[in-house]
Amino acid sequence: MRNPCRAAAVLAAVLLAGCGSLDSVSNSIVDTVRPYRVEVVQGNFVSKEQVEALQKGMTRQQVREVLGTPLVSSIFHGDRWDYVFTLKRQGVPPQQRHLAVFFESDKLARWDGDAMPSEAEFVSALEKHKGSGKVPPLVATEEQLRAASTKNSAPPQPAPAVSAPVAGTPPTSYPPLEAPAR
Repeated sequence: MRNPCRAAAVLAAVLLAGCGSLDSVSNSIVDTVRPYRVEVVQGNFVSKEQVEALQKGMTRQQVREVLGTPLVSSIFHGDRWDYVFTLKRQGVPPQQRHLAVFFESDKLARWDGDAMPSEAEFVSALEKHKGSGKVPPLVATEEQLRAASTKNSAPPQPAPAVSAPVAGTPPTSYPPLEAPAR
């Protein structure tokens, strides 16, 4: 041991140099690993088919049956309902659509808003971004049904014997809730 102070200084320099490279490694890991972000869906999805079902002169109740409850109905604008839909998903730009419905004398006068997708277009856009593979068939073949019924048709097993209750344990059977009919 020639100079313990010099050895400590060299060791500190090596450790500090290692910290710099460790920092770049941890930054690259953080850049590649992304936490899961929940899909955020807010509001009412309104499809092109629903907008096409609107007719001037419909009552508020009829409009509510077609479009659902409005997201915004203000006491300051009692004759206007707003349907707003927002969808935020990881890796996809947020979607936002708006439809305003206007009433005169409690009858539908007009509506205005964004071009709405059909239900099929909206669902296909959702599936496109999910990255899910092939959708499994939802219909069983006759052979699959027969195989499942033979698996489930095993003879019933006898019920285990009931032993006498041990002091301090709750009973396993109870008297009927209703009195027998007379």
